[in-house]
Amino acid sequence: MLHYIFVMRNVTITLDEEVARWARIRAAEHNTSVSRLVGEMLREKMLEEKTYQMAMQQFLSQPPRMLKEPGTKYPSREELYGR
Repeated sequence: MLHYIFVMRNVTITLDEEVARWARIRAAEHNTSVSRLVGEMLREKMLEEKTYQMAMQQFLSQPPRMLKEPGTKYPSREELYGR
């Protein structure tokens, strides 16, 4: 069984009062601290970006494919969308 140890870092952030109030309320609604709430939000953003980058790399690693046969026209918008 693998066990991961996460090293936590303290950081200081500055928020305007409206954002700070929202964060305190949101943290209370989720029974957590503002620090943990912000950390989780940043982790989610990081994972979204990593997932996007991996998908983009996978897409770009594929060889290009022809959208139409040589000498033929591209389909019209109406043909593509069944209008």
